[in-house]
Amino acid sequence: MKSLTNADYDLIIAGAGPAGLTAAIYACRAGLNVIVLEKDVPGGKIVKTGDIENYPGYTNIQGVDLALKFVEQATELGAKIEYSGLKSFKKDKFFYVELTNGNIITGGALIISTGSKENTLGVPGEEEFYGKGVSYCAVCDGANFKGQKMAVVGGGYAAVEEAIYLTRFAEKVFLIHRRQGFRVDSKLLDKLNKNDKIELVLDSVVKTINGDNNVQSVTIQNVNDKSVSTIQVGAVFPFIGQYPITEFIQNKEILNETNHIKSDINMSTKIEGLFTAGDVRDTPLRQIATAVSDGAIAGQNAVKYIENLN
Repeated sequence: MKSLTNADYDLIIAGAGPAGLTAAIYACRAGLNVIVLEKDVPGGKIVKTGDIENYPGYTNIQGVDLALKFVEQATELGAKIEYSGLKSFKKDKFFYVELTNGNIITGGALIISTGSKENTLGVPGEEEFYGKGVSYCAVCDGANFKGQKMAVVGGGYAAVEEAIYLTRFAEKVFLIHRRQGFRVDSKLLDKLNKNDKIELVLDSVVKTINGDNNVQSVTIQNVNDKSVSTIQVGAVFPFIGQYPITEFIQNKEILNETNHIKSDINMSTKIEGLFTAGDVRDTPLRQIATAVSDGAIAGQNAVKYIENLN
């Protein structure tokens, strides 16, 4: 597809998750020459997600299958996927984007949809046993511990959903949460409470992850009475929130206090021609459906911006 501008591409999209790929779909359908940058696996976090039950049109679909549909549609429409991340960018006449592989490309517009990354527990043993029983992806690694007891740490949607998913393989799943209540809707909470393979360990935090060559147990402490106990498990899955991938952004004026990108209803930032979409932006809800919505708006407004350039 020939570029409409004098840049290498009309539109550069950083991040091939649902937001970025949706933006690519809209932009390609409008005739733009689009490249999507992705340093990991196209599809974003949903590649690592099990059952997806809250995305419209699918009552039950695996995350990796939904991700594949996004990727197929975007590439069939002409989007090019470059397996490299965004290292830095600057705006002159066009956007000059440096990739993590060392290459520099130019684009008429830029959409940042780099998503977010998981927080870590920051306890002894977590880093040591990463890949040896500590994992941040239940879909990726849950089956590796079939028949064993496992621990999930967290109290939000990710923690509850992944705890339920792990019961497919586990003898038992201990869901460890520092509070009593979970930050999920009533339907998911009911599903959690009805699962007899999940044991709730509330008002508790993980102090250490223990083992020899692999994870063998976790030491926990009750936040109320300060009592300490040990749970025998073969795997630990922390799901305690995430932070935006924006460390490459030098202009801090476009970030809020949590380093999410600020944008208006058109997904526009303070930098002309720079748009954002998905989990990386300042938004009250981070779901696949909202990422897709952001991507559609960002993609369509990038099209309008490029048309005005010409």
